[in-house]
Amino acid sequence: MKFKDYYDVLGLSRAAGTVEIKRAYRKLARRYHPDVSDEHDAEARFKEVNEAYAALKDPQRREAYNQLGTTWRSDDEFTPPPGWYANDDSHRYAFSDDGIGSFSDFFDKIFGRGYAAPHQNFRMHGSDQGATAKITLEDAYWGREQVIELAGNGRSMRRLKFKVPAGVVAGQRIRLAGQGLPGYGGEAAGDLYLDITFAAHPKFRADGRDIHLVLPITPWEAALGAKLTVPTLGGDVVMTINPGAQSGQSLRLERRGLPGDPAGDQIVELAIKMPTVDTDDKRELFKRMREAMDFNPRDTEFVS
Repeated sequence: MKFKDYYDVLGLSRAAGTVEIKRAYRKLARRYHPDVSDEHDAEARFKEVNEAYAALKDPQRREAYNQLGTTWRSDDEFTPPPGWYANDDSHRYAFSDDGIGSFSDFFDKIFGRGYAAPHQNFRMHGSDQGATAKITLEDAYWGREQVIELAGNGRSMRRLKFKVPAGVVAGQRIRLAGQGLPGYGGEAAGDLYLDITFAAHPKFRADGRDIHLVLPITPWEAALGAKLTVPTLGGDVVMTINPGAQSGQSLRLERRGLPGDPAGDQIVELAIKMPTVDTDDKRELFKRMREAMDFNPRDTEFVS
C-alpha cells in the first residue's frame, strides 16, 4: 500500500490553516472537475484532491493523519503502525455510507471504511468568465445583436448571442448574468463579462462617445464656402463650410456621435486636397491664380 501525502496533493505546508486548506481545495477541484477539465488524468486528480480534503478538513482526521509523522513521502510503501486505532472498530469514525463509493485503500486503512466520496455531493458556484467582444461603430451606434464564440468545457466552443447596448463605448464592460462557467451540484453558473473594443473603421474614429471624421474638400470649397454632404453613423447630413476655411480646421456636429446621456458629437476635420494638374489649361489656370492672389503663406507662418 502506498503512502499518500495529502498536504502535497493540495500544495500546502503542514502549518496550513483551515481557510488555506479550503481555498486550495476549491481551486484544485475546479481545475480538475471532469465536467470542465480537458486534462487526461482529470478524473483521477479530482478524486485525489477530494480525498486529501476529506482527510484534512476535519480536525480529528487531520490530527490522526499527522500522528503518522513527517518521514513518509508520497508513494512510499506504507504499513500502519502496530495497534493503529483505525483498525479498532471502537475508534472508527462514524462515516455515512450511502453506497456512492469510497476513497483509496490508504484512506480506508487510516480512517476506516464507509466514507462516501464527497465529490458526489460537490457544490460550487460557477466561475465568472471574461472575454473581449470586437464590434463595429455601427453596432455600437444602433445597438445590434452579436454572436461571440467562447470556450466551453475545455473541449468545445459555444456560440452566444447578446445584444449590444446602443451607445456602448470602447473599454466598457457588459455583464451577462448566468453566462459564465457552469456551477456544480445545482449551484448557479457564473457571469460573463465582455470587454468592448471597436474594429478599425474606414471613415470614423471614436474617442469616448465623440466620433472623428477627416473630410476632404477642394481649394475652392475652402475659399468660397460650400454646403457639403457629410457621413455620420446615423446617416448623411448637410454641413456648411464657411468661406476661408483652412486645412486642419475642426467643425462640430452636435449630438451626431454615439448615443448616450449626453450623446457624443461628431468632430469633422477639414483636409484641403489639391486637384491633379495634368493639362496645359490647368497649369495656366494655376499660373493666373498665382499672379492674381499674390499670396505667400510663409510670409506670416515663419516670421520670427
